[in-house]
Amino acid sequence: MTTMKAVRIHRFGGPEVLSLDDVPLPQPRDDEVVVRVLAASINPIDYVIRAGSPFVTPDRLPVTLGVDLSGTVELLGTRAHTLRQGDPIYAMVPMGRGTYAEYVLVKAVEMAAKPDTLDHEQAAAVPLAGLTAWQGLFEHGGLQEGQRVLIHGGAGGVGHLAIQFAKAKGAAFVATTVSGSDLDFVRDLGADQAIDYRAERFEEMVRDMDLVFDLVSGETQDRSWPALKQGGVLVSTLGQPSQDKAAQYGVRGVGYMAQPNGAHLSEIGRLIDEGRVRVVVERVFPLAEAGVAQEHLQHSHVRGKVVLAVAP
Repeated sequence: MTTMKAVRIHRFGGPEVLSLDDVPLPQPRDDEVVVRVLAASINPIDYVIRAGSPFVTPDRLPVTLGVDLSGTVELLGTRAHTLRQGDPIYAMVPMGRGTYAEYVLVKAVEMAAKPDTLDHEQAAAVPLAGLTAWQGLFEHGGLQEGQRVLIHGGAGGVGHLAIQFAKAKGAAFVATTVSGSDLDFVRDLGADQAIDYRAERFEEMVRDMDLVFDLVSGETQDRSWPALKQGGVLVSTLGQPSQDKAAQYGVRGVGYMAQPNGAHLSEIGRLIDEGRVRVVVERVFPLAEAGVAQEHLQHSHVRGKVVLAVAP
């Protein structure tokens, strides 16, 4: 076999620009492996890129979408000595390499063994969302045992994992803002306080937070500064928070984007296999319906993650 199926965009636009193409099968070099993709995850960054964004310029088109996957090792590069064909792995890869495809190149440092307790569809839901939550809480937010954290958007793909990571690593108090229909869901995940953002003012209900983990931005972020204690930190996945506001409140504001990291995925996988973190997949679509899946994530109230089943 020399070709494979991949979902690509040749121009920017709506879901109609997604094209299921025959493309050359990738070949591994050095520490790379070719992974047979069994499932891939749908993430907001996918439809942001599809619509046209600074992350992918027109000169890079066509491009295969998707950044995370679960699958099995198919071909090994000359320096991929610790892996064997058939090994089940999950990974996040850099933007543009593309996991909406039957096969993808993955570097050894980007992958980890798939958690034993998850099937491939569940495992594919973890890498980008899990790394975003992990790196936001611990790498950028410095969350430590005994501290207090407020997580905005706790019922989504990143948020539902962030709540569980914070509790698993010993946070003393985890509050989260969600819609009224998700209050019981996030309490079941371990949230100590669940706040209905439509009916309640979170800034009147929480104080002295060590960390605000912002997955919403906009007005929600603007209202979050008073919830922090002196020296606290507001970490956002949606751009750099106002440094003037941070200085005004005596706190830090940090914006970031998650980076591939196999070591972090190994730690996350251990927590999953120990039963301390569960992964919620709301719906699974076939690869050929990637556009429908993106529309579902973008316009529906999704609890947890949306996943593509790539291979049977």
